[in-house]
Parts: sequence; C-alpha cells; structure tokens
Amino acid sequence: MGAEQVRDGFVELYGARPDGVWAAPGRVNLIGEHTDYNDGFVMPFALPHTAVAAVSRRTDGVLRLHSADLDTGVAELRLDELAPESDKAWTAYPAGVVWALREAGHPVTGADVHLSSTVPSGAGLSSSAAIEVVVALALNDLFALGLQGWQLARLCQRAENVYVGAPTGIMDQTASACCEDGHALFLDTRDLSQKQIPLDLAAEGLRLLVVDTRVTHAHSGGEYGKRRAGCEKGAALLGVDALRDIAYADLDAALDRLGDDEEIRRLVRHVVTEDQRVEQVVALLESGGDTRAVGPVLTAGHASLRDDFRVSCPELDLVVDTALAHGALGARMTGGGFGGSAIVLAEATDVEALTKAVGEAFAAAGHTSPRVFEAVPSAGARRLV
Repeated sequence: MGAEQVRDGFVELYGARPDGVWAAPGRVNLIGEHTDYNDGFVMPFALPHTAVAAVSRRTDGVLRLHSADLDTGVAELRLDELAPESDKAWTAYPAGVVWALREAGHPVTGADVHLSSTVPSGAGLSSSAAIEVVVALALNDLFALGLQGWQLARLCQRAENVYVGAPTGIMDQTASACCEDGHALFLDTRDLSQKQIPLDLAAEGLRLLVVDTRVTHAHSGGEYGKRRAGCEKGAALLGVDALRDIAYADLDAALDRLGDDEEIRRLVRHVVTEDQRVEQVVALLESGGDTRAVGPVLTAGHASLRDDFRVSCPELDLVVDTALAHGALGARMTGGGFGGSAIVLAEATDVEALTKAVGEAFAAAGHTSPRVFEAVPSAGARRLV
C-alpha cells in the first residue's frame, strides 16, 4: 500500500489528515546470522518491501493504533499504562517503541497511527523491525527528538527485547533504519560502526532470490532464546565478554577448552566461523573481483546454521539443496531460522529454471508452494510525505 492510500486510510479512520507518512523497510541478511547478539559482524541490506505509517501527534497521553492488514479495529492505549510484556498482540511492537522512547526520557505525549506493510510476516525478513522503526522515525520527527538512525535502532531493539519479550539482536532495526539504496550494510554490532558496501548484482549479470518457505517462526519462541543463552554460556566458559572476542585463528584452542560439551562447542564454532564469513564477503565485494565467489561462502554459512547452530528446517534445506543442484552459485537460510526464508545467488539467466525447480521440489514433498522474489538493495527508513 502506497503513501497516498495509507494517508487516505488515516483520514477515514481518524477524521483528519495525518501530520506525515513514513516508510521503513524489511531486510534480508546477505551473511552474518546469529552473530549480532554475540557482538559480531553482520551484512544485511534493505528490501523494497516496507511498513508505511501515517501518524499524527497527540498531547493527551493516548496512543491509537490501527493496521490496514489486520481486521482488529483501532486499539486505544494510555501511555502511562504501557508495561513490558503486557501486550501479546501486534500492537506490542509500536506500543513498545513509544514505551522505550518515554522510558529513555523523550517527551512523547501520544499519537494516532495507521499502518500497512508489504514485508512478509514470519518470513525472516524483519517485518516487526520495520514496524518498530517506522513508528520510531515518525515520532522522532513529530516530537523533534533529534535522534540518529542508530539511536532509533537501539530503542527499537529495547522495545522488542523488553516490551515484546523477544531476545533479538540489533541487526534488524539497524538495517531498517540505516541501509542505503544500492548497498549492503557492513555492521559491527558491538560499537554500531557501519560501512556501506556497494552491491549491484544486476550489473554483473547476477540475481539474489529470496525464497519464502511460508513456514512461519516466532523470535519470542523458546528455541531462539536457548541459542542465545548457549552462546552466553560459551562466552562465560571461555572467559570473554562475547563470542566475538574469539579470533578465528584461536577457534580450535577455544573448542578444546570447552571439553566434551558438544552443544556449546557447536554454537561457538558457528558464531566464530560466521564472523569470519562476513569478513570474507566484505573483502570479496570491496576487492572488485568476481562477486560469484561469494556463493560458496553463503553455502558454507547454511551448512553451519544447519549442522552446528541447528536452526534450519526441512523446507529451508530443500530450497538450498534444490537450488545448488540446478546451478545456483550459493544458497543459505537467512534470518533467525526455524522457518522463514532462504536466499539464492544465481546467474540472471538461471532464475526462471531455478524458481521452477524449487517450486516442483516443494510440490513433490507436499509442502506449501514457496514465494520467490528478487532482493534488490533498497533505501532505509525515510519520510514520504
């Protein structure tokens, strides 16, 4: 839904024109999975799919929320009653942002919000972060808070961690807030230092496909939290602040120190090798060499997520195996796992055949038909009207 439609929907709901309309994108992660909450490296880029919000400020301590995508009516909340984990509906994401802003001392006094999103929900493409960031950006503008993108991302992460109760890292919100058109974002999640890496796959005759398996996941579910807790345990056993502090060259020695705790060994091995893979991809793209060499790095990342971190699922594995068998340069699951999407790096000339092969493989396995679309590095959060 475009800016004009969302603006018109706001007028129909609230009886007046909004103060403005904003957009924030979903993201796909090229490489760097489950490294963000380990203070490591990630490399996402923004998708053209966005959450769009028409918003007006209020001064009476009331927050009114409506989604054009859900038939749930207008939710009316009082700001002084917002409390962590008090809301289990979709409204927890925008309400959590308001709570986080106010808790940090920012003078947000209420708002009317009308939202619509084209970011697929539950597909591992950060639909929740897009909602958080678009609301945060709108309130930042309307209340003249003067916050930068990385600061909004931090507050949105706090909203999701504390208010929603999902133990996510900082990557999704930072990607939505800070990515630039035509670039991937090389992000150090420890200090939030950023580098925009040009990524023009089409110029090299390449395409990056997103294959949404339509297997939904939920970050607030227990398995994601268990992986994070296991990583924290591994860091504690190794005497470091975070697994980011284990150098790739020291991995074997670190694994020896963990003894026979195979579960923790697997988690540590994935995080340390995944950080190394992010640095490999950055080096390949910055060298101006053949981007096709990124493909095997993506595939190695999937094997690590499947075998060491154990967050893949049969549908994601089927996408990767089928794509590779039909000429893909590389493929891996992307996002938190347990469902969601995979990415496939392919020659532009192979896209049609690959898409057909994956669809046929899903049909033969009795799975719901996947959704396949091209991922084009796009702009981050911005004001539309």
